[in-house]
This record gives sequence, C-alpha cells and structure tokens, in this order.
Amino acid sequence: MTHSLPIRLIDLTVNFNDRFQLNGINWQIEPQQHWVITGANGAGKSALAAVLAGALDTGAECVSGNLESLPARVGWVSFEAQAELIEAERRKDDADIMDVISEGTSVSEILYEDCQDRELVELLVVRFGLEDMLGRAFRKLSTGESRKVILIRALASKPELLVLDEPFDGLDANTLTMLQQYLQTLSDTIPMVMVLNRFDELPEFITHIAYIENGELQHCISRDDTKAYAELYQLLHLKTTDLSIPEADPETSIPYLDPEQPLVRLNGITIKYDETEVISDLDWTINPHQHWQLSGPNGSGKTGLLSLITGDHPQCYVNDIFVFGFQRGNGESIWQIKQFIGYVSTALQWEYRVGTSLRNVIISGFYDSIGLYSKCTDRQRTIADEWLALLGMLDRADQPFNKLSYGDQRLLLIARAMVKHPPLLILDEPCLGLDDMNRQLVLALIEKICAGNMTSVLYVNHHPEDRIKGIDNYLALEG
Repeated sequence: MTHSLPIRLIDLTVNFNDRFQLNGINWQIEPQQHWVITGANGAGKSALAAVLAGALDTGAECVSGNLESLPARVGWVSFEAQAELIEAERRKDDADIMDVISEGTSVSEILYEDCQDRELVELLVVRFGLEDMLGRAFRKLSTGESRKVILIRALASKPELLVLDEPFDGLDANTLTMLQQYLQTLSDTIPMVMVLNRFDELPEFITHIAYIENGELQHCISRDDTKAYAELYQLLHLKTTDLSIPEADPETSIPYLDPEQPLVRLNGITIKYDETEVISDLDWTINPHQHWQLSGPNGSGKTGLLSLITGDHPQCYVNDIFVFGFQRGNGESIWQIKQFIGYVSTALQWEYRVGTSLRNVIISGFYDSIGLYSKCTDRQRTIADEWLALLGMLDRADQPFNKLSYGDQRLLLIARAMVKHPPLLILDEPCLGLDDMNRQLVLALIEKICAGNMTSVLYVNHHPEDRIKGIDNYLALEG
C-alpha cells in the first residue's frame, strides 16, 4: 500500500552530537512529490536526509518540533550506511584470535538479511551485474560494487519512502543510467527524497528542490518555477575566480628525479584474483609533465592498477614495474615510492578517521601520514593556513577533521595531497560527494596544477564530461 499522508516537519530542531544543528525546519512532502535536497558542503543535506530515514547518529537529539506521518518502511542509501557496513566487517577482523581469520560476510548474506522481496533482489542482482559476486566476501568488493549492494538492499525493502543520499556517486556510466531508469519506474508509486550535488544528474521525475544552508531550510521550490530554479542552479554553479595555489615548502625536499626517465613504466602488467584476470598484459608509461585520465566501469581494475603504482598491491613483485627511478623488487621501501606521490581516494577517506585538526590534516601531507606525529615548521603551518583560506575553512583550522561533513573532508584531503607539489598527483574520484560549487573549485585547482610544470596528474573518474583542460592522455579499462 502506498503511503498516502503528507510527511510534515514542523519547526523541527535536531542537535547532532553538539557539532551541528538542524534549526527550525518546516517542510511538507506530499505523496506524489519527489524532492532533491541541495546546498553547500556542511550545510545539513545529509543530516536532513538522515532525519527522514530515521538514521540519526548516536547522541543526536530532537530538541523541539515534530516529525509527522513518516512511513514505517523507509529505504535508506548513504555513504554513512555504506561505511557502517564496511566498518562492521572490519570489526570482525579485530575480533579474530590466534590464526583464525574470518572470511567476512558474503554478498549474498548481506543482500538477503531481512529481505522483504527475494524475487526483486534476484532481479536487481542481474541488473547491477553482481551475479558472479554473491559468494564473495562483502569486504573484498570495490567501492562501486559495495555501493550497488547498499542500493539493492534499500530498493528491495518494500519502502513506502526512499531516501537516497548521493545514490549515483561511485557508479559507472551504464549502472548510473540503469538506476535512473529504474527509479523512474518507481516514481509513480514511491515518493523519493534525494541528496544530489550534481544538477546534471537530476532525474526527470524530481518535482521539487529544497535548499539548505547552515542547518536551515532556506528555499523550497517547484521545479516548474523556472525563474527560481534558474537562480538556484546559478547559485550552485558558482566558481571561485582568481585562484592561487599556495607555494610548496622549499625546506621539504623530495629527492631529485631524472627528467629523462618516466615517472611510471608498467610492462605487460597482469592483475589476477584466483582464476580471474582483471587486467592482462597492459603496457603504460607516465612521463614527467604528462597528465592522464583513467576510466572504466566498476570492477575493471582501476583501483588495482593505482595500487601497483603506489606499492600497496601484493602483486607488485610479480610484475615489471618501474616507478620514480626504482625497479620494483630491488630492495626499495614503500616509503621511498610514496614520497613522490600525492593521493586522494574514498578508501583513504575511510581510513583517515583521526580527530586531528583541519590544519594538521593538511600538514600531514608533508609527511605522508594519517594524522600528524612530527613537529611542523612555521612555514608548513603558514602553507596549511593558505590552503584553508583558499577552501574557505581558515576559521575552522583548529576544529577536528572527523567532525566535518563528507564533502569538506574530501576537500581537505585534496589539499593534503597537493600540499607538497608531488611529481605525481593521483586523484581517484576526487569530486565524489562534492556539491557543484566545490566540484568546480576542485576541477579548477586540478586544471591549474596541470598548467604548471611540476606535477603530473592522474585523474580517475566515471564522468566523461568532467574532462579537464590540460589532460590529453586517456586510458580506458574494460569491465
């Protein structure tokens, strides 16, 4: 039965662990409406979605107001829900004793746990291309693959309301199109509320847009109101002008590299898991001052290829890999490799769970560490503050990193990766989770780095329209 009552948030104020507040929210969602919540990073988009999903953090408290007629069954998709499942699997490792190592929960178990519609799960497994992964441990999935599992669980829960926080991020182009089409078929019977930062991904069935700022719901507009829609679109597409990238620290020395030698040379690379070859006999060379875009669907081997370069992949020593003057397997340490690399990825963000300050997160980029354990120089502190000013976060320099919104965390980690002006900057989906304004800021920063003469950029993404001026080399992996 379709939920037939309007959902009402009446003067609702919610405290989130004393670090953020939704303040005086008044909002009504009619049964046939479909909403997008938008706003800048840290504005409260995900917090408002979590209220609707009944997925508040421990310690969150409703201070005043009412939430009326919320359906009993709400399908919920978010980065937080995804991270919680991954963290639960990690805790199983922590609980292992002696030599007994848990294989972790299988994808099949995750999907069918509390399943409300087994036939729909089976249908969606095929549509999302997960048939061959049902027996695999959930923890071994790529970011995009685990995202698909979360989506199937929500869609098959017989929801009376779907709350989807960035449902399209991390999906390859074919999966994104399929999901948009499937949600279109549901739109006649299930009301939806989405958090979307990319207006170019706005589904056709969306009827209304809510704009939130500093925890306050500022605008609720109908999509048919063309003037209001255009103004909101312009607001979210603002670009910062006259960007200036802070200088490198002259006292932070990266060893000299021979400019005649490639930064990376991979000869006949093969990546194999059990009997499955993900990448076979690949040759790839990245020369100094050369910029690349790496693309491919989920599971095509992008993450594995990057980890061969960074030295984190166990198959480094069975492949012919030359990086930053080192032929792998000749006694070099992983830290000798990593000193030449700046790196940003979703996996790094999940690992970077320390409570250090925003300033120290950026300074940690000089030391390639998660957290800061060395005394920084005055110059490094100054450079970090210049980056914070560029990102509009200088007034929060001493606040803890782990209290930031997802998008603001990503911006900080990009600054951390760029701070030492490394010979190679690896950006693995750097715009994931960012609103349009910050996405444009990040793309402009990358463009300026490409225009310089110090750092080669390796840019990994799923969105072909996000191509950056200065990146003229492309490697596309096949699924």
